Amino acid sequence: MLKRMLVAPDPELLRLRTSARAVLGIGLAAAVSYLLGHSLTAAVAGGLAALLALFTVGDPSVRRQAVTTALLPAVGFPVLALAAALHGHPLARDAAFLAVVFCGVYARRWGPRGHALGVFGFMMFFATQFLHAVPEQLLQIYASVALALACAAAVRFAVWPIERRTPPQPVAAPPAARGLARHTTRQAFQAAVACGLALAVGRLVSDERWYWAVGTTWWIFVNTASRGETLVRGFRRVVGTVTGIAAGLLVAVPLHGAPAPTAVLLALCVFGLFYSAGPSYSWMIFFVTVLAGLLYGLLGVLHPGLLALRLEQTAVGALGAALAVAVVLPVTTHTATDAWIQRALLCVRHCAADAARRLAGDEAADPAPRVAELELLLGRVRVSLAPLLHPISPLRTRKGRARQVMAALDDCARQVRGLAAVAADPDASHDARLTAACRRVEAAVQSLVAPGDRADSPAAALAGAPHHPGAERALAHLHDLEAALAALAAPLRGTSRAPYAKA
Repeated sequence: MLKRMLVAPDPELLRLRTSARAVLGIGLAAAVSYLLGHSLTAAVAGGLAALLALFTVGDPSVRRQAVTTALLPAVGFPVLALAAALHGHPLARDAAFLAVVFCGVYARRWGPRGHALGVFGFMMFFATQFLHAVPEQLLQIYASVALALACAAAVRFAVWPIERRTPPQPVAAPPAARGLARHTTRQAFQAAVACGLALAVGRLVSDERWYWAVGTTWWIFVNTASRGETLVRGFRRVVGTVTGIAAGLLVAVPLHGAPAPTAVLLALCVFGLFYSAGPSYSWMIFFVTVLAGLLYGLLGVLHPGLLALRLEQTAVGALGAALAVAVVLPVTTHTATDAWIQRALLCVRHCAADAARRLAGDEAADPAPRVAELELLLGRVRVSLAPLLHPISPLRTRKGRARQVMAALDDCARQVRGLAAVAADPDASHDARLTAACRRVEAAVQSLVAPGDRADSPAAALAGAPHHPGAERALAHLHDLEAALAALAAPLRGTSRAPYAKA
């Protein structure tokens, strides 16, 4: 698990730079709160707001990121006020919390902005429970959160802007029908039921720290699209929590909240949280758990029993999520993965067509954006297939087929990248053989995504192009791409209908 996190690809050192920037932004927010004499409660709320602003805002453009960041208080402040006002009314507070859960998940239908605002609203309600904030503290908490968001925005957009040289467009979820057929609607009901179960059982375990169970359930549902993904996410969360609690017993408890070393360790945890978020969910939860223990140390309430209670509430939350996805409007792994695989295959088809048009002299055709989109789509396929590829999966036959699918798709991506590189070479030229090769690629994709349908030929305009030796490398990539697509036919049409059915 550690090796996977350390050796995971980091193009342009993006994860490293983003993690370092997060430490700077959150550290600046904490320093400003300290210099202004804010209470520890307000400072922690501000630090959390800065972390969320840097972690969850993921719009495709800098301008949209800035707008989303500016909108965070519009969601967070009313939720803070509601949670603080209901502090002494458990039944009303619990009902409001579940309403925030439902709305936060439902908001994901509006893309990255809806996701970020939904997460921020939930975490502001959660933070109020964590800090036991009351209405009298709201003004100072508002001030601290506003300043923290301003600090995070200043670091992100002015001090240390980080952009990819060719930023890929975000991959939206596959389109869905209205009502309960829409994934975000189904997941909103699932999350609300799961959090309701977690809240009820969590209160039986501890009437004071029940919110940890709800928080566990909420984060298990983030970035999952099927029953299998949710179950695997729950398992990884428990693993990360167990290891984080062990580290907390060794590190956080002996510190007794000593400010200087705690601040250093908090910075390390923030860095680790951001750095591990992509490649390893378990490591991310490890750092979150240690960070929470350090904050409890600062608040003066940390002891070994509290960490043990944290583990119990995590187990309750994971169980609530597992039960909900099993019985409430379940989405199978097959349903989710099939959509992502089809989108990846169609992207391969468009990449090949754009590259061939570029080689034929069409300067407007550029396969590079399609290549970037394909990388993101393959990431979604990997997440969807994770339940079958996980070491604890008992479905050996389907696991083998899932590995075949992933290996063939990775081979497709390699050939598409090579094809795009050839197309970008100004010395490369067109060749009539590209027409036939592109048509075969298109036919191979069509036979996988829509057997029996007739394919249009995007490369028809190349039919009269002469032969040219400069296209040999492009032809080699197209031929290897055909072979990779042919290798997908067997696992996708296996006796179980698909390698991922019916997890």
